[in-house]
Amino acid sequence: MSHRARSVRAVAVLASAALMLSAVPAVAASRLPGPAGPARHRLSAVIRRTTGGMPHILARDWTSLGYGYGFAFAQDNLCTMANDYVTVEAQRSRYFGPRGTYIQRGIGVSVTNLDSDLFFRQIIDSQIVQRSVRGLSPQVRQIEAGYVRGYNRYLASVGGARGVPDPTCRGKAWVQPITLKDSYLRFYQLMLMTGEDSVIGAIAQASPPKAAASGPAASGPAASGPAASGPAASGPAAATRPQAAALALADPRRAARELAAHLRAGFGKPGSNAVAIGSAGTRNHHGLLLGNPHFPWIGPERFYQAQLTIPGKINVTGASLYGVPLILIGHTATVAWSHTVSTAFRFTPYQLTLVPGHPTQYLQNGHPVAMTGHKVTVMVRTAGGKLAPRTRTLWQTRYGPVFNSLFGLALPWTASTAFAIRDANATNIARALNTWFGFDRASSTRQVLAVLRKYQGIPWVNTIVSDKPGVALYADIGTIPGVTDAKAHACDTALGAQTFPAIGLPILDGSRTACDWATGPGAAAPGLLGPHQEPSLLRRDYVTNSNDSYWLASPHHPLTGFGRIIGDEGTPRTLRTRIGLIQVQARINGTDRLGRKGFTLAGMQHLDLSDLDYAAVLTRHALVRMCRKFQAAGGFAPTSGGGKVRIRGACTTLARWDLHWDVGQRGAVLFGAFWSNAENSGASPFSHPFQLSNPVHTPYGLATSSTTVRNALGDAISQLNHAHIPLDATVGSVQHVTYHGARIPIPGGPGDPDGIYNAIFTHEFPGDSLTAPDDGSSFIQVVTWNDTPCPAGATILTYSESSNRTSPHYADQTALFSHKKFLPDRFCQSQIMADPHLQVTTVTG
Repeated sequence: MSHRARSVRAVAVLASAALMLSAVPAVAASRLPGPAGPARHRLSAVIRRTTGGMPHILARDWTSLGYGYGFAFAQDNLCTMANDYVTVEAQRSRYFGPRGTYIQRGIGVSVTNLDSDLFFRQIIDSQIVQRSVRGLSPQVRQIEAGYVRGYNRYLASVGGARGVPDPTCRGKAWVQPITLKDSYLRFYQLMLMTGEDSVIGAIAQASPPKAAASGPAASGPAASGPAASGPAASGPAAATRPQAAALALADPRRAARELAAHLRAGFGKPGSNAVAIGSAGTRNHHGLLLGNPHFPWIGPERFYQAQLTIPGKINVTGASLYGVPLILIGHTATVAWSHTVSTAFRFTPYQLTLVPGHPTQYLQNGHPVAMTGHKVTVMVRTAGGKLAPRTRTLWQTRYGPVFNSLFGLALPWTASTAFAIRDANATNIARALNTWFGFDRASSTRQVLAVLRKYQGIPWVNTIVSDKPGVALYADIGTIPGVTDAKAHACDTALGAQTFPAIGLPILDGSRTACDWATGPGAAAPGLLGPHQEPSLLRRDYVTNSNDSYWLASPHHPLTGFGRIIGDEGTPRTLRTRIGLIQVQARINGTDRLGRKGFTLAGMQHLDLSDLDYAAVLTRHALVRMCRKFQAAGGFAPTSGGGKVRIRGACTTLARWDLHWDVGQRGAVLFGAFWSNAENSGASPFSHPFQLSNPVHTPYGLATSSTTVRNALGDAISQLNHAHIPLDATVGSVQHVTYHGARIPIPGGPGDPDGIYNAIFTHEFPGDSLTAPDDGSSFIQVVTWNDTPCPAGATILTYSESSNRTSPHYADQTALFSHKKFLPDRFCQSQIMADPHLQVTTVTG
């Protein structure tokens, strides 16, 4: 295998390369590498990097396209991705020790290396990934095979691990070539992110209690109907039931409240914004799209921006999560789309009634069914540095793995009860990849909708779309379990009867096959709702989503009548949803004092990065008035601990703040601390409640008579004092990244609860520093069209293309984002060739 790399600036060279590739016919699929390892053919791809380091991959066939992508991606992010391949290969304990941990930043869950290895080793042993790729399109198989070869070719080109430019992993034994199976394991990891991935520890640690008695399994009939008071315990083992089980089984109402609190406090907190404007909402009557996912700034759940082109076959640009050689969020010549995290649950727990005396058998329709115990062995590095095997038995049921906790709520495996999790994405590789491949070649909004309905492969996000003619779409069509409200009411256990109405999560009776997921009309796979049972809406004005449910995708056409498992209706929306709806409508109407009515590219860029704090819009005036009353009464504010704290300049700082989270603004940091305390107090901080007749503008006002609101200001001042942060600190002084000794201040603030579109989270999880963002705005794209063949767009990848601190593309786009600047979206050949920093590399193999 050979490699040839050269940098070229001449337009003539680029043009000739494009002509060469477009003239070469695609190689037959039968010659492409795959799991069985057939003969390989020579690959060639042109990597054209424009400003910001974005690679535009030009190839002659599908395998070469993946090859070019894999090579470019590895150049930028090999260390981060190699670390994740260690994860999905179940090798973390071997290299990093069994007691080490890592954070799944996409969902905010910390996992031990040993638990992670056991979880992924069972997946590997089960060969479920191999089965899940059946039905994958031949083109995607070729792209994946090419990606693996391109990734490995880059690693070989630098001399293996010892030559990796990034010091993070240079010379590390865990930096290895990858296989095709590794690439699919990585994608499978992403599919499970909001399901089994979020309870890895609970699956790996679930073990049965010691049997209370021995003897033949019970064969009598199980209790009929849902377990109204939880499965009954029998035998002396009932007295040894862990105390934690009493909460889930004996006090399901309290357990549901705790589960809801855990979800609000942590899991799934970061979100996304997307707005699709139709022909009636833009000045030139073409469509327009904003995509702004709020995803981690650290680790493998970052986005990577690229363009994929085979002349006449595919031309798509945008971004994908690390290790996925397709565009997941982006646009073609005539249609653009983005995703936001959905409220729909993609899994359900099943509560099992165990056979007395046999804790690894459960009753089903009155008959005992044995769980399957899988002995899983992984290699761990001991304290002395040697490798030793570690074996544990993991347990499977017909629904899925047994697990013992859910988002902080203990679900112990007792002598009478156990819980299993069924994940709708557990077999969703082919349909998901086929879905995004369909998007990547779509030409209209309606084509995207047809792809969604055909495959139902979208794993855990909504889809928001607009196209050149101006048809806007919102859809939550994907892998949603076939649990209608009627099924949940008939099959929910006592705990599920509380969690389902409260948060939309059914916990189903596993003792009856009648409680299996139903298959809806036209469903793409067994056990899913049908595509027409899932919400979608086409509009000519606009649709939006900011991680609330489907209900108010358009306030002009509320979506109702869908299953509770998908989301709620007629309930308060987050402040981020509300400010988006308000600002979008005002720009369409022209009532925002920002020029003629109707959206333009610049108008959408301004909306997304305006950094207006909607909580402050609703409450700042009353807050300043309350503060000044404290000032007049002696200059102290009360705290929740019963003490008082000197106000000093807090009132003036809040009064002078312009309500935006720009890097130089003073007052945002103090207000953010106050609002966090007030909103998390357990009582509503608003003086005027939610009104179903006015859901976009209610609730509002500050309940200054509330003790928790009054204490929230004093607590905020105390917290800033304790952290040695001035009350009038600028946003940029507490929110920045450091690169080569220079600070890059970051604009934006807490997306929710403050209601800031440009969400930035600085210490959600352990990260680079207390000031550097951990989550938030990531790949921002604004796309529209005019009367020319080329889309008009602008993008910014907030944390830049490379995770290698020595790369010139580690923070170059971050510096632009600091000033709220975008890069032009260079889609057409003429736009690419006009880039002032164009570099061209040809890779062959």
